[in-house]
Amino acid sequence: MIRNFLRKFMMGRYGPDNLGVTIIVLSLVFYLLFGIFRFALFVYISYTLLIFSVFRMLSRNIIRRRAENDRFIRYMWPVRTRLGRTFASIRHGKTHKFFKCPSCRNTLRVPKKKGKLQITCPKCGERFTRKT
Repeated sequence: MIRNFLRKFMMGRYGPDNLGVTIIVLSLVFYLLFGIFRFALFVYISYTLLIFSVFRMLSRNIIRRRAENDRFIRYMWPVRTRLGRTFASIRHGKTHKFFKCPSCRNTLRVPKKKGKLQITCPKCGERFTRKT
């Protein structure tokens, strides 16, 4: 009964997306900052972000919300890629070394302690030798 009500209520509305989830997480961060520092501005920012996120989810202007989310994803993609590479290098740092291809600048992962290796870039086919 409640499930059908919610299904009918959300019909034609935008719903959650990457930008909306990020805004909710930011809202929680500001609320936690309020808990730590007791600065009232943090709570106002938190509630404002939360209300904005709910507004976006309940919006019927799907085209505009999708365009906002696309711009957000396009902006965040380089940041997310760089963070992913950094965490991968930390995670695999004990067993692998990372090199950049001299011609295409692609990052290559090579096992450590194998001596001098001739590395072939899978992207451009460039061959170069490095000591692991």
